[in-house]
Amino acid sequence: MKFYVNSNCIGCGLCEGTCPAVFSLTGDGVAVAIEDEVTGENEALAMEAMSGCPVSAIESK
Repeated sequence: MKFYVNSNCIGCGLCEGTCPAVFSLTGDGVAVAIEDEVTGENEALAMEAMSGCPVSAIESK
């Protein structure tokens, strides 16, 4: 599964705190996701970050 951060991101850092293996904050203060497929424990944590995002900025495919 791949994860994406859309333009709704407010840079709160919740996703990075939940799953730092997949999400990080850029120098511009918004989050980005790794480009690779996410599997296993990191997939579960990324899904948790997606459901916890206060502005629904994380999407998956």
